[in-house]
Amino acid sequence: MTETARTAEPLVHGMTWEDMKAGSAFRTACRTVTETDLMSFVHLGGFNEPLFYDARHAAEGGYSGRLIPGALVYVLAEGLILQTNVLHGTGLAFMHMEFSVKRPTYVGDTLHVVVETTESRASSKPGRGVVTTRCGVVNQRGEEVAVFTPVRLIRGRDFEAAAS
Repeated sequence: MTETARTAEPLVHGMTWEDMKAGSAFRTACRTVTETDLMSFVHLGGFNEPLFYDARHAAEGGYSGRLIPGALVYVLAEGLILQTNVLHGTGLAFMHMEFSVKRPTYVGDTLHVVVETTESRASSKPGRGVVTTRCGVVNQRGEEVAVFTPVRLIRGRDFEAAAS
């Protein structure tokens, strides 16, 4: 291995908890939910509920399209957040979350997430912090379809890796 290869810094590095100040916010990229997404998730997770795979059944319930499970909305939103690299190499643990579905999400909806830091503080262990965010999942019409509030353990600037 060359000296350059040994000393090259990673191109992507997530934020430390100190960088995630209360009141700061960012928006993710967008992603359209497809029929393939729905069917893959329903089969993988065993969501054998007619609401998700029978359009007629969903219509009888007053829904206007192929309904997406709230759990899939969360998974897609979390993926959009991770794709920003905000936690790349700095995330240590997912500790807690509240989740609320505000309105239906359908196949064909395009989602993005607005992430606002609501609390950021040092943890009891040096080199780490606890960060709480409010993640609003928004569709193409600007409607908030879900909200979740993850609490995460994040590396600090002075983090020291455990000896291996």
